[in-house]
Amino acid sequence: MFFTICLYIAVAIFIFGLFAKVYAWFRFSIDPETRDISFAARVFAAIKGIAFTVFSEKIFILLKVLVFDIVLQIKVYRESVLRWIMHMCLFVGFMILLLMHALDRFITSTLFVDYYPTLNPYLFIRNLSAALVIIGLLLAVYRRFILKVPRLKTNTKDYFALIILAVIMISGIFLEGTKIVSYTSYQRMVEDYSDLDDDQEYRALGSYWVKEFGVVSPDLKEPFDKNILALGKELHQVSCIDCHSYPQWGFISHGVSKLIKPIALGLDRLNLPIILWYIHFLACFIGLAYLPFGKMFHIITGPLCLLANAVMDREKSDPANIATRQVLELDACTSCGNCSLRCAVGVSFEEIPNVYILPSEKIAALKSLAYGKKLNGQESRAIQEGLYLCTNCYRCTEACPVGINLQDLWFNARENILQKGYPEFLILSPFSFFRGIKQIELGNGNYERPLKLAKDTVSGEFNLAHIQDGFITPELMDWKFKREVATSIQGNTYSYCFTCKTCSNACPVVLNFANPGKALGLLPHQVIHATKLGITDLVLGSKMLWSCLGCYECQEHCPLGVQIADIFYELKNLAVRRLKEKASKLQGEGL
Repeated sequence: MFFTICLYIAVAIFIFGLFAKVYAWFRFSIDPETRDISFAARVFAAIKGIAFTVFSEKIFILLKVLVFDIVLQIKVYRESVLRWIMHMCLFVGFMILLLMHALDRFITSTLFVDYYPTLNPYLFIRNLSAALVIIGLLLAVYRRFILKVPRLKTNTKDYFALIILAVIMISGIFLEGTKIVSYTSYQRMVEDYSDLDDDQEYRALGSYWVKEFGVVSPDLKEPFDKNILALGKELHQVSCIDCHSYPQWGFISHGVSKLIKPIALGLDRLNLPIILWYIHFLACFIGLAYLPFGKMFHIITGPLCLLANAVMDREKSDPANIATRQVLELDACTSCGNCSLRCAVGVSFEEIPNVYILPSEKIAALKSLAYGKKLNGQESRAIQEGLYLCTNCYRCTEACPVGINLQDLWFNARENILQKGYPEFLILSPFSFFRGIKQIELGNGNYERPLKLAKDTVSGEFNLAHIQDGFITPELMDWKFKREVATSIQGNTYSYCFTCKTCSNACPVVLNFANPGKALGLLPHQVIHATKLGITDLVLGSKMLWSCLGCYECQEHCPLGVQIADIFYELKNLAVRRLKEKASKLQGEGL
């Protein structure tokens, strides 16, 4: 009765979690442009899209993905053979145990009329499957904690997935091992299934099971008389052979029984098989209930994501289905770290302590963003910076084993959070090239607003109001600023400049304006000269600094080898660093 109630509770939680996830897929959105599409409209669009796909030539694409990417995991194999072996061991072993053992009453017993869990080949297959799962778990532990794959983060969900699988497998194996040697279990079986006439037959069968099946008896000890064993074998063939194969076929559980044989009687008196039975089934129920909320949910969402991305196209698919697919993708992530390992800007994480730079770590943040969770300013700025530090090279998308279109996720999430009004200074850098290409798609209002906010924030911080009548006085010269710029080899070259104006004459930004002095404030040679003087606000507040294309024309034409474009990068980084330091200080003071 207790386990029946636990099972019903676990199934109820699983179903509730599953429905909650499905509801979230059709209710929430990453893209601000699709948030107004109703739940019903998205469900209808999904049904329509599935119907059109199934009854079209795209069904063959789905079948191909099902075989090669879902069953055979070819994408994982191409990325890492070790990870493929780990994943296949876990997947194959777990699915066999789930279908053949956990659901044996509904599947195995229906398909095979002679099924009994202690018969072969079922006994052997169950142990083989358990061995596969254990190998997969050991490889997972080796990969995360010993091999230490670069940029692979291990979070609470990873620990829980490993622990719950380990508890299920270890308790199951030790349960079988203790039952093999348990005299109490043997007695219960004899009482339920045999029809012995007298004490001699009872002792004969017991002797045979002690000899051949490894049962540890308190009063039956080897060696046994051959006649007793012959009678025991005859009784076994009449009463037991139909439901019991020799335990040696369960090679793992039989090995465990050999190990615990010296203390078997003590364990039997402690009712250890019953205790392990409770632990095993409760762990299974907990795993089932937790499945929709944990990492292992990707066994459902991963295949769905692969199938959806195989037949969907951003330009042609219904925007409602794109929105649904993107929220589904958030649940499909396996936290494998493959995207972070291949990320072109992942190396910057070594210098910038922002975990959201790594693609695999962005997913959890995007879930909070999609579900409308309220984030504080610091969290929002960190996520925004992590999203913007992306070259849009598609390496992460190509590497994802479950086919998540990460580039679309980053772009939509980036625009989502940019509209919240936090200035992002990376928008003034070459990292905005991809966003510039998408300008028409975004619309002028959405494109210009974050850009203006960043520029206004910089000009508001580094203003020239205190420079009276354009005169530069010694009080305005910041020697600390000059030292900061000169810390790098490139930055130190500003001292070579003798203001020949060659850089300004070669600059395509300067040539774009009829009156560049008025439009840009300072020309490139003037920025370098102001840097030599240490006029911080004049340099960092210059429009020229933030309008630079990074084309290196100035640097290539400089007769003295001043690294002008690189100095501009140094100056921009310095400006952003100072702005961030001020923001952190104000936040620390509660302002």
